[in-house]
Amino acid sequence: DAFTAPQQLRGKAAAPAPIGKVPFQWVLRRMGNGFYLDSDALYTDEGQNLRLADIGPNISMVQGGSHNVLIVASDNYLTAFDAPGDDGMSNQVIQMAEQKYPPTIVFMTDFGAVDDSVAICRGVMYSIFPEVRIVDLTHQVTPFSILDGARFLYGAAPYYPAGAVFVVVIDPGVGSTRKAVVVKSKRGQYFVLPDNGLITLIEQRDGIEAVRDITNRSWMIGAALSSTFHGRDIFSPVGAYLARGEDWTQVGPEINKSELIRLKMEAPHADESGLTGEIIATDGPFGNLVTNIDGEEFLKLGFARGQSVAVEIGTEKMSIPFVKTFSDVAEGKPLLYIDSRGRVGLAVNQQSFAQIYGVKPPVKLVIQRAAK
Repeated sequence: DAFTAPQQLRGKAAAPAPIGKVPFQWVLRRMGNGFYLDSDALYTDEGQNLRLADIGPNISMVQGGSHNVLIVASDNYLTAFDAPGDDGMSNQVIQMAEQKYPPTIVFMTDFGAVDDSVAICRGVMYSIFPEVRIVDLTHQVTPFSILDGARFLYGAAPYYPAGAVFVVVIDPGVGSTRKAVVVKSKRGQYFVLPDNGLITLIEQRDGIEAVRDITNRSWMIGAALSSTFHGRDIFSPVGAYLARGEDWTQVGPEINKSELIRLKMEAPHADESGLTGEIIATDGPFGNLVTNIDGEEFLKLGFARGQSVAVEIGTEKMSIPFVKTFSDVAEGKPLLYIDSRGRVGLAVNQQSFAQIYGVKPPVKLVIQRAAK
């Protein structure tokens, strides 16, 4: 549907070949001299060239030099039209796509920035795949906090496409019997991390397609693996090989996803009385409470902004107004809102909810349904 021309425009373009063999070729053909063109002369009633964005609103970029090389980038994927007839031109199409959209590794650790650990891991990745793009999610995760790592993954992953590789090193059990794994989510993303619960929130929202134990020594570096720096020796090289397009099934044997370690965290669920979830963290220095309850699920309880919401935080019962933003209540007053990640949040305007009410995550949260 993204590439369907308006019916009133179809009669103005000459089909260059039998339509059955080249579907949409008369609509999407080439980009020349900075203008989007059709196969011959597709134009508006005003005589202007028709932009591809007018035909397909999901198109965000078109790159190419002739009708044999056309790359259309949509929100989550690339599509090549007018497939070339020889390997040389095919390689050119692939190279053009890779230059504009290089494979991506999203890198997160609790290493901090005071030593060379992060730079060493990045060097390992670049040595295996020099063209890779590495995005630093954060290296300031609270040391040893698997829960913080899990929630940062949960918050960031939706903004990256299928095929993205996440390398995560929050690993208080490094050198122990804990497994190093690659997890493929049902969204088609890969997570290279220790099996210690980091994948918990991703699994709850996105689901898991398969899990593999990292055992292939040829995908690791060093004749003798360090017992304390698996970020360098295991997770970084495996992430680079995956981003390079190597067959992920070669990393090691598949293991049953039921064997994964999970955080002891109650997945959000609804019943007749309301929603139950957890407060999983505080929001940086501000003391706002971060929950694992999706904002859309909360709205199904029937609340409108301005109404008071009955909540239970642990054993503490409160009534808190549901508002759009912090300034909708007086300074020092509590509020319930949907945060920038689309989850239910609790805050106190210009003060710390966690400090004022003595909340230390993780804590059970119950939200009652709106009164009828």
